[in-house]
Amino acid sequence: MADSAANVKRPIGVFDSGVGGLSVLKALCAELPHEDFVYLADSGFAPYGERDEAFVVARSRTITRHLLNQQHLAIKALVIACNTATAAAIHLLRQDYPTMPIVGVEPALKPAVAVSHTRRIAVLATRGTLASQKFKTLLASLNGQADFVCQPCDGLADAIERDDIPKIIALCTDYIRATGQLGLQNGQIDTLVLGCTHYPFASAIFRELVGQQVHLIDNGEPVARQTRRVLPSHASTPHPGQLTLLTTGDASSLANAAQRWLNVFCPVQSLHL
Repeated sequence: MADSAANVKRPIGVFDSGVGGLSVLKALCAELPHEDFVYLADSGFAPYGERDEAFVVARSRTITRHLLNQQHLAIKALVIACNTATAAAIHLLRQDYPTMPIVGVEPALKPAVAVSHTRRIAVLATRGTLASQKFKTLLASLNGQADFVCQPCDGLADAIERDDIPKIIALCTDYIRATGQLGLQNGQIDTLVLGCTHYPFASAIFRELVGQQVHLIDNGEPVARQTRRVLPSHASTPHPGQLTLLTTGDASSLANAAQRWLNVFCPVQSLHL
């Protein structure tokens, strides 16, 4: 019983290459409001989507070791809140830590198929995600169910990371234009998958560009539900969970992002990993 109680008090670890994973953290906190979370933004090495696979694997392993080896913050489960890191490293991390629940993210192609009427779907993601074997396997599993237009969005995650609004607007405009015609008629794209955890923070811009009729799909809520399913135990305290924020980059950037997007005022610890 003592071991079980100790396990319940341990936090869930969440990491991303930067602040984009806060979109997943927001969904996790809503789904599991009594759990403690520790969020690590690897902003000092972002963006992952424009790095090679070996680099992303190495960073993912370094971060996971750090989150597991903290005396007061040792995690009981891990959420990889990054499409690129999930694609490159989740199978290796599951081999490294076979007893720990590890949840990843992937572009929400299956939910998109479920809502699309024209069966023509645009997927906005990083080059690293789109080039990964994991994404290709996912795409192949849906062969014949829809026509997917896959658009790499170079620089968009970085612009969102830096909150560079003019560049975000310019890049969103360019990439939406590049996907093709949007609408509800046959041959038109009626569903847009935001295939990077940074992109939901530009959803208002995307919505203005695509109009109200086009579906915008991200993966925060499905990831949160899956995390609930795989947790070996749940916090039973009536009190809200605690949040710890860590970063390998600029602490004020993560603090400002958490305040802006999550309405959370929380000190941020800087790391050298």
